Amino acid sequence: MTEINRDWKLDRINSAHRGENPYVIARMKSGFAVIGDTQFLPGYCVLLPSAKVDTLNDLDHEERAHYLLDMSLLGDAIEKVCKPKRVNYSIYGNTDTYLHAHIFPRYNWEPVERQVKPVWLYPEEKWTDKEHQYNDNEHLPMKERLREELRKRMSEIYPSKEEK
Repeated sequence: MTEINRDWKLDRINSAHRGENPYVIARMKSGFAVIGDTQFLPGYCVLLPSAKVDTLNDLDHEERAHYLLDMSLLGDAIEKVCKPKRVNYSIYGNTDTYLHAHIFPRYNWEPVERQVKPVWLYPEEKWTDKEHQYNDNEHLPMKERLREELRKRMSEIYPSKEEK
């Protein structure tokens, strides 16, 4: 990834709206699909909501339905592109205190003792070491394939106005 101003990370949602968040894969009905900062599990993504709210419960029922559907569509795209053993979904908000969903692919090649435990129990270096961080040189082709697959799936669920 080319050097960019890192200030976008201070407000990931608004930077996505402004087109300044380079990790955005696609705009979705409920928000933004973004590639994860770390890629020690290739294909890790996050779903950011359109509006900064504290929790899923702050959304009305229709917004919740769109958010959860979009989360699952992102998981579908990860399954198709990355071929993991399974996909894990999690919404916490304990560290970054706004709604966002983590979508983690899980793989057969992970150490057996890790496969049955939450991804958060991986050592800190998996999250922070430069070798595991997203970079365009290594990860852009996967990000582009995720975008293509996600757009295909969204078009099946949310037909364009021209198709109506």
